[in-house]
Amino acid sequence: MDQTPSMGKWLPAVLVAWIIPGGGHFLLKRRGRGALIAASVAAMFLLGLMMRGALFSPQNGDLLTIVIYWGGFFGNLMSGLLYFVTVWLGYAQPDVAGHVHDYGTKFLVAAGLLNVLAMVDAFEIATGKKE
Repeated sequence: MDQTPSMGKWLPAVLVAWIIPGGGHFLLKRRGRGALIAASVAAMFLLGLMMRGALFSPQNGDLLTIVIYWGGFFGNLMSGLLYFVTVWLGYAQPDVAGHVHDYGTKFLVAAGLLNVLAMVDAFEIATGKKE
């Protein structure tokens, strides 16, 4: 049976990886991987903003609406500091029709989901499951 190490060993790396994309890897002395993650997540997020993508906010309604809006909000939130600074600066793009805008919205969510993968990677490195 494989035991997960104590939270004190992996929690700081995962939290830093969430707040600052790539930061968890820098904390774990994986600078190359951290720089690549930081550049990828930031580029994807900034491209989404330049395409005037909309940020999701949680909404209630039928099941499909709940899944789409809460899932999109979770994806946006996982971009960490990029999301918080964007909201703090007042970015509020209305949801309008158009393929560029739609791609921008998807880029913003995908940036957060990419950061989730980076958080999982930081967890696995911190626990010794991955080199």
